[in-house]
Amino acid sequence: MRNLTTIFLALLCLTRINAEPNTLSPLPEGKIPATFEELWHGFDPLVEPLEVEVLDEQEKDGVILKTVRFRIGIFNGKRAMMTGIYGYPKGAQKLPALVHIHGGGQYAHWKPVFTAAKRGYATLTIAWAGRYMTPSFKVGPDEVKLFWDGKTDAPNYHLTTDWGGIDGYHAPCRYKGNNFDLNPPSESSIDPVKSPRNSGWFYVGMGARRALTFLENQPEVDADRLGVFGHSMGGHLSVITAGSDKRVKAAVPSCGGMSDRDKYHLMPEYVTTLGDDVYLKRITCPIAFQSPTNDFHGEINDLQLAIDEIQSSDWRISCAPHHNHMDTAENFVLTHLWFDKHLKNGPEVAQTPESKLVLKAGTPRFFVKPDHPDDVVSLDVYYTEQGESDKRSNMEHVKYRYWKHAVATRKGDTWTADLPIFSDEKNLWVYANANYSLPEPIMGVGYGYSDYTANSYTISSRMAMVTPEQKLQAGVKSTIKASLLIETFEGEWQKEWYSFKDEPTAWELKTHKIYSPRFKAPPGAKLVFDVRSEQSNYLAINIAKTWKVIGLKGANEWQTVSLLPSDMKAHAATDRLIDWNTFKDLKFSGNNWKGARPEFRNMHWVEIPFAEMMTAREFKLAD
Repeated sequence: MRNLTTIFLALLCLTRINAEPNTLSPLPEGKIPATFEELWHGFDPLVEPLEVEVLDEQEKDGVILKTVRFRIGIFNGKRAMMTGIYGYPKGAQKLPALVHIHGGGQYAHWKPVFTAAKRGYATLTIAWAGRYMTPSFKVGPDEVKLFWDGKTDAPNYHLTTDWGGIDGYHAPCRYKGNNFDLNPPSESSIDPVKSPRNSGWFYVGMGARRALTFLENQPEVDADRLGVFGHSMGGHLSVITAGSDKRVKAAVPSCGGMSDRDKYHLMPEYVTTLGDDVYLKRITCPIAFQSPTNDFHGEINDLQLAIDEIQSSDWRISCAPHHNHMDTAENFVLTHLWFDKHLKNGPEVAQTPESKLVLKAGTPRFFVKPDHPDDVVSLDVYYTEQGESDKRSNMEHVKYRYWKHAVATRKGDTWTADLPIFSDEKNLWVYANANYSLPEPIMGVGYGYSDYTANSYTISSRMAMVTPEQKLQAGVKSTIKASLLIETFEGEWQKEWYSFKDEPTAWELKTHKIYSPRFKAPPGAKLVFDVRSEQSNYLAINIAKTWKVIGLKGANEWQTVSLLPSDMKAHAATDRLIDWNTFKDLKFSGNNWKGARPEFRNMHWVEIPFAEMMTAREFKLAD
């Protein structure tokens, strides 16, 4: 029966296409679009019929979940159809509605749709790359390939997004190359010449705008209350959608939407039509940026530009320290709070903290005045000296920068933190996080669709940055020295560590502190620390794709661990540690852990003769 339905839909498609023109007209006189207006000329997301198909429908805990397809347009004479998962609370009316856009390599997943429905939203997550996950089945890369190959008799065959005469897929694209980087034009391109209209960003941007049209045509949706959010590539696409379509009344991009602005190696017209700044400058709706400090895709220095570029005065930022392409529950939850505020007239979200960096002879000082100071649960100041100011592509090891935590002291409504520096020759970057409690916990799903529970939320200040020249002019001097002592594990030491796993039997602790020039290992050194465990366990130590597993005795007895680079094992010979200067992070972890977490103390370098370190190696360098 399914095969007959597929054949019928295909015949219906052919019948309709024979009578309809392409969505976009040919380039006028072959002129390549060089502006926003020229790129989007001729595309109206409201004109063409949606031709909605419901592929699957089920109810889960009072939420209706539908797998749907709708028409994006007709390109090169073929119909393009977007698949998505659409959900809403059963029986509800006049709902605010959201478009969710997944990132590269991700799936359109039912969980963010379900979570939003439980909070009173209708939500459509679009499977622009073809992959999607329902509570009952998964369409992964293998199933997408079955669809491409037309293997309708395969047991796992499912209809999915069909870009028709173009290729808007990603990871992988359907045809050779990556259309998001403007490959030479081919049969799967709109234009026969190199053109931004051949970019996957443009294709998916059209699909996202058609998703808004889908939502506003649903009987349970209030068309005047639409929002968009997405992660990574979905963050960039959220900015494209919010900047090109005034139907968006609130937006929350994460880990993207600020740094894709200077790809002249593709072509100048790409930058002036699809760069983030092109769309940021057109955003008038309230927007919240979720931007961890070490993110490779949405770099935090570009965030400061984005704030100045948007036309909206209603914005917030939330920046998790140390993280790359991931956040904490306190950052994740801003998505819910932002949409509640602007699409449901919900509670206010704390304003961005006022901040000021003062340079004076000696030590810089950072002043922070948060909104509703008496409601602040904690206020943390973070700063780093690792990063360039003018060239994003040359930013010093963005993913691994060490952010030092500075203790802030409250006086009146203002918190003050001194920022002792290590180098007179490096930039200084500093910002603050104000954390507020929630009236009740909020449950949601993060970027990878894992569950979280937030008891508080974080609003970040703007980041201040000064150059070495500015420090010199103000008489700022370095006041902290190189240190063999890396971590005391006393006081608020955990502010400079982070984790993606925090379960009683499976935990981890990571830090970039060991990558800081201040704590650079001597040429010959052992890494030494003390650890004790309540029960017998195994502690894993991971450094630069290498690891060492240590057996812990238990009984709360302190054990001293002493490691040479040669002690660290690797899957591949090329991953072996030659010395301590090749790694940028350190992780402790425990699986199948028994009892309380371990305690650590006194992590430091012990200098040894270089010859001793060489002799201890199981492998030798080639002559």
